[in-house]
Amino acid sequence: MQADDYFAIQNVLFSYPFALDAGDFDAVGELLGDAIVYSGGAVMADRDPAAVAAAFRNWVITYPDGTPRTRHMLANVMIVPEGEDRARVSSYVMVFQQAEDGPLAPVIGGDYLDRLEKRDGRWRIVERTMGNDIVGDLSRHGRDFGTIKPTRANGAKPLAG
Repeated sequence: MQADDYFAIQNVLFSYPFALDAGDFDAVGELLGDAIVYSGGAVMADRDPAAVAAAFRNWVITYPDGTPRTRHMLANVMIVPEGEDRARVSSYVMVFQQAEDGPLAPVIGGDYLDRLEKRDGRWRIVERTMGNDIVGDLSRHGRDFGTIKPTRANGAKPLAG
């Protein structure tokens, strides 16, 4: 794996917060459209961009500007190559929100465990496990709180190379 691959993988990962925070659920669907997506230990979507987009559209509350008024911050990104065209990636996520009638506040924290493959020269997420183990006030962010099950995607330790 070359340095350019690491940068490309990071750019794929960081595309997700930009799309989600913009309320562009179709872009989220395209980004995760090649992936089996797990949330709370259950399959949320299986290689279906429309199903991914619908899951986010149905859960996330948006405001008159079309956005959820959030900032998803990814950190502690660890990329572990698994050959020339495959990688595992773990990262932390913290979501901040300022809804129209509330203060800026952290609403949920967790982690992602991703598997990526390079296909036709492009890195694609082929599996995402989303864990959320720190939950704040989601009343202005989501519609079905029963889907949030406190889990960790990565356990409590970093990926081993």
